[in-house]
Amino acid sequence: MDTGILILRLLVGLLVAGHGVQKVSFHLGGRGLDGGTEEFRADGFRGGVLTALAAGGGQIGSGLLLAAGLLTPLAATGTVGVMTVAATVKWRNGLWVQNDGYEYPLVLIGAAVALAATGPGAWSVDAVIGLTPFPLWWTAVVLAAGAGSGLLARLVLHREPAPVRR
Repeated sequence: MDTGILILRLLVGLLVAGHGVQKVSFHLGGRGLDGGTEEFRADGFRGGVLTALAAGGGQIGSGLLLAAGLLTPLAATGTVGVMTVAATVKWRNGLWVQNDGYEYPLVLIGAAVALAATGPGAWSVDAVIGLTPFPLWWTAVVLAAGAGSGLLARLVLHREPAPVRR
């Protein structure tokens, strides 16, 4: 079981971190901080550079923590938060990824919540420093705090498009 949890942690954590790297740099196919800023503005978010830095930093931090199995409930909460924002952006396109839907963010949310429920496994920093096991009720906190923070970020940072003048 610990091997499976390790594989899941590494896969999900490194993908989330890599997605953050793309938001703020030219690495991993990213378009630099200007590209990340442009992406958020195109999706209707205000804040520009600060929004891109916060999102990218949140993804890098939570992804690396999740991959390492360090502070797993916090890492899972961060992952759920940033992926909730991504899901809200893609919501209008439906579920399936081939239509630019929210399928992929939903899978990452589910994986992060599952890791919060199972714990990071024996091969994790949390286990080495004695932070595990986490109580099962942390799973509800992770889901509520992560989804709540993502929805709050969407509410605060999203702007309505300007009306078209004729």
